[in-house]
Amino acid sequence: MGNNRLQNKVAIVTGSGQGIGAAIARIFAQEGAHVVVATRTEKTGRETVEQIKAAGGEAILVGVDISTADAINSVVDKTLETFGRIDVMVHNAASFLGGLVEEYKDEDLDTVLAVNLKACFRLTYACIPHMRKQGGGRILITSSVTGPRVAMPGTSYYAASKAGVNGFIRTAAVELAADNITVNGVEPGFILTPAMDLLADEHARAEMARYIPKGDLGEPNDIAYAMLYLASDEAKYVTGQTLVVDGGSTLPESPVYMNETEGVQTLQGS
Repeated sequence: MGNNRLQNKVAIVTGSGQGIGAAIARIFAQEGAHVVVATRTEKTGRETVEQIKAAGGEAILVGVDISTADAINSVVDKTLETFGRIDVMVHNAASFLGGLVEEYKDEDLDTVLAVNLKACFRLTYACIPHMRKQGGGRILITSSVTGPRVAMPGTSYYAASKAGVNGFIRTAAVELAADNITVNGVEPGFILTPAMDLLADEHARAEMARYIPKGDLGEPNDIAYAMLYLASDEAKYVTGQTLVVDGGSTLPESPVYMNETEGVQTLQGS
């Protein structure tokens, strides 16, 4: 059982059929929110809704591809039709299409930007009038450490989109602060999701964990609880920020300081 931190709030969560999005939807519902599960794959979205209802929460499914403006408007319209308001919008859906820069494909970049970045603009634009009318709201976006803080070969589309997301968060926060609409994000590191299963097998994940100070990969709930804080009244004075949740993976100056310490001298002050 939750602590009712989002009691009777209405929250849209995109990409909530699995992984991080599903965890956000479940935990928000556990905390009393009415959740709109907005996801492209209706089968997994239905599973999230069923899990929420089985735990005593309230949720509806909207099957949608949020890469288009019309689809986004349909999510907002359905939310208002069902619940009459929008208190929290979480844009979590993402495209992970990738490739080396020298193998650039225009259509792939368009897809990634439409889902990861353009949807931030479109969803926020669609929610602003309703949040403003009711006296405020929360805009939350799942960003990433990849792009804003670190780089990985073959992820330039994704990295560029997430760096753009962080710029959007800061600018929208300034513009909407006077309306009591906060705009924040969470930057996940390596999290155990279906997308991670596609990226690395069990052996590769174990190798990744060697270079994370915490010693393991994160879980979807680790991101969901960070989102819960930002959605709650406890974060009413926080805006334009991104919270890094990565087990410390972006802290070491180099992996050499994590596991190959022989011959490396510790820097000491004089």
